[in-house]
Amino acid sequence: MSNHRPLRFARFATPAVALVAAALLAGCGKQSNVDPELTATLIQPVARVEIQAVTIAPGSRTGEQIVKAICGACHDSGAVGAPKTGDAGQWGPRLALGFEALTASVIAGKGAMPPRGGGSDLTDTEVARAVAYLANLAGANYTEPPVEQ
Repeated sequence: MSNHRPLRFARFATPAVALVAAALLAGCGKQSNVDPELTATLIQPVARVEIQAVTIAPGSRTGEQIVKAICGACHDSGAVGAPKTGDAGQWGPRLALGFEALTASVIAGKGAMPPRGGGSDLTDTEVARAVAYLANLAGANYTEPPVEQ
């Protein structure tokens, strides 16, 4: 008698399990009723980066602003033979040329330095301001042209 009891349970349990599995699988082919716009708003990023172009009126930058934004890329590290910022020994022969000659060589470009130090939008006055600022860091006593308002 005890040998027949487990067989009866298996005989009824197998069809019940098959019905439950069929019911679960029947729902797999249906599309979800989730609103895509709601989903998009719920998974918004935590932060957002916005890039804005800043335009500066030509002629309004100071020597310090120009050196930090453009000239420092090479002069701070001495890249490709550029005299290092503040190194009086490297700047000495250049300073001996005088302010006007030094400014003219920056406007025209010299060696690996492109014309206007790579700042193609710089005015001649802005180049002069940058030259005065950079040269003064190496011990020159040039007067930086004023910024006109």
